[in-house]
Order: sequence, then structure tokens, then C-alpha cells
Amino acid sequence: MILKDLEIFIVSPPAPGWGGRYWIFPKITTADSITGYGECYASTVGPKAMVAVIEDVFERHMKGARAEDIELMFRRAYSSGFTQRPDPTVMGAFSGLEIACWDILGKIRNRPVWALLGGRMNERLRSYTYIYPGPDDDHHAFWTDPDAHAEKAAALVAEGFTALKFDPAGPYTIRGGHMPAMSDITRSVAYCAKIREAVGDRADLLFGTHGQFNVAGAIRMGQALEPFSPLWYEEPIPPDATEDLARVARAVRVPIATGERLTTKQEFAAVLRAGAAEILQPALGRAGGILEGRKIAAVAEVFSAQVAPHLYAGPVEWAANLHLGVSIPNLLMVETIEQGGAFHMALTGHRLKWDQGYVLAPEGPGLGIEFDEALARAHPWTGTELHLQMQEAPCDYLKPNAFEGGAPRGDTND
Repeated sequence: MILKDLEIFIVSPPAPGWGGRYWIFPKITTADSITGYGECYASTVGPKAMVAVIEDVFERHMKGARAEDIELMFRRAYSSGFTQRPDPTVMGAFSGLEIACWDILGKIRNRPVWALLGGRMNERLRSYTYIYPGPDDDHHAFWTDPDAHAEKAAALVAEGFTALKFDPAGPYTIRGGHMPAMSDITRSVAYCAKIREAVGDRADLLFGTHGQFNVAGAIRMGQALEPFSPLWYEEPIPPDATEDLARVARAVRVPIATGERLTTKQEFAAVLRAGAAEILQPALGRAGGILEGRKIAAVAEVFSAQVAPHLYAGPVEWAANLHLGVSIPNLLMVETIEQGGAFHMALTGHRLKWDQGYVLAPEGPGLGIEFDEALARAHPWTGTELHLQMQEAPCDYLKPNAFEGGAPRGDTND
């Protein structure tokens, strides 16, 4: 099981591009021709530069090692260049490579990855999805229309979803936290009211933000949402302000969730120590991989916190999330792209199963997927933008603000 060769796929999902503009999938092949696939959820640099980072991490810290030596390889990457601190780019590269190692180990042992993590704790994983527009919806108007969201929410609940995420709270910008416009608060309250009316108590409301507020603004927004009892208030201030997030948590009677932009147990432990969140959302393609995700879940268990792995990426990270979720006792739910996402499913051979609001524990060896390399090669990324990008313009206090669900309208590969 000696790690030998590396190939990297940069894949652009077809429009509408739910999951981001592109996905990065490393493939590792061992000396005895066993292959494993991973996914790197890191977009701090463009794909060309990211490929160079992934190749460097593999050559420097992993090539020639045994696939099972995950702890050793993690310590090498985490310590690289006299750092020993969280680095989202290096750890994003390592995370995808680490996931590929677990895929290899499961295939060698002919067992699912979750069986190597402590076994099956959960056979069915509660799932949630963003409320996305349908093919016949106006993709621009949808993101500021509470009635359209409520109608789609009712349809999703009819499919079996018991939790739905939405983000009407305005833009996330490079300028750091801002005070929301009063119109942003009014629109957010309208969304909660309409969706709650549409779904009643059949589904939890997951109020998403993207770190766009300052502390006072986050408190104003959060307190306005309290009458609708959301299950969580997601990342209301920038991710590097843990103590300030704790101030929000103390002032708002809605559980705080965070973690999409955090990496390694160090950053998650700081959140828990500060009392800043009750729900952790590691993205395994950035957080350090599957073993690091298992450690994050164990630390969370000590603090009576729950884990809801984040997904705004491709299907290999989704598969990794599922194996973590199957194995931990403090799983809250997992994110999906609707019922798995048509392109997500096709890229993984339709091996992952969604069923009436739940994802079933994968049963095949390794990650339990059959990665379609031909399909991946048929959808290369040729654009210049990053996976996700923050806007430079500040919050507008005259005209309505809009956040379009993190997905570009028809520009998935331009």
C-alpha cells in the first residue's frame, strides 16, 4: 500500500453549478495499483496554483509512505515549513489526499471507511439542503423572494426533508463584518415567517449567513429571528473572531453553527472552549480529512456539541462526510445538494443513496463510490474565477442586497 502516483482532476459542474464553480479531486495510486479518490475544498488560490500545492504536499510528505500512516503524514504536512498551525491552503491540499488514503485502505480491506473508524453508529443520516431555485424559476429574482422560497420549502418537505437552509441576509464582502441594512433584517424575518408558515413543525429552519456581520449587527439580526425558532444561526461573523462569536452566542437565543472555513481540531477546539457554538460544521476537504474530522467530533462530544458536516463542493467530500457521520455518536445531520445532486450522483456512479430525507450508510469498499473519470475529464474547468468569491462592494443601504445562494448564474465555466 505504498503511495506512488498522483493525478488531479479539476472538474466544472454543469449549470446551474450547485456546489461551486469547480471541484478538485486528487487520485492516488499505490505501488500495487490500488486507487483512491479524494477532494480538496480549498479555493484561496486558483486551480493551477492549487494543483502545484497538492503536488508539493504529496511529493514532500506522502509519496513513498504507507497509506495507513495517516497520522504521520498529517504531522508532516501540519508542521511543514516550521508552521504547526492551521493553514487552509496546505491543509486543504492534505485533506483531499488524506481522503484518498482512506479510500485506498477501505478497498484493501474490502470494507467501508466507516468500518475502519469505529464501526456503524448511524445507519441513516438525516440530511438537509439549501432551498435552491428550480429550472423554471427566475434565478435572479428567486434569491430575494420569500414566497418562492416558501413554495419550494413545502415541496422539499413533501420529498422528505426535515431541515432546510436559506440565506436572505445580504452580501458577504471582503470588508469584514458590517451592520445589516434594516431591509436585510426585514427580508430575513419575512423569509422565516413565510417558510415557517409553509412547513409548520415538519422541518427545522437553518438560517445561513456567511460571516458578513459585525457583532452588533449579528445580534440585531439573530434576535429578530428568535420568534421562528431556527435550529441554527450559521457563521454570523467572520471566522477569525472566536471570542466575538461567543458574544453573539450569549446574546442570541438561537444555537450558533460554524466551521465551514475552519481547519484542524485546533480551530474547532478554540470555538468550543470559548462557548461560541453548539454545532460544528467541518468541511472534510479543508478541515484536515477524515481522521481529523473524527477527532473534531470527539472534542465536540466532550463539550456536548453536535456535528453537521458542511458541503458546498463535490461528491467525494460528500462521501467522506457520510462515512464520518455514520461513525460518530454526536451527528446532527449532513448537508446534501437537494437529493444528492444529479451531477454529484453521476460522477460517483450513483452509489450514494438518498431516501426520504436521509442518506443511507455507504456499503461499498472504501468511500463506496465509483468515480467516473471519463465524466470528470469531459467537464474540465477553464475559467479564471475561484470556487467561491466574496464581493468587493460594501453592503448597500439604499438598494436591496441579495445573496444568490453561492452559485453563479450560468457562469460555471467562463
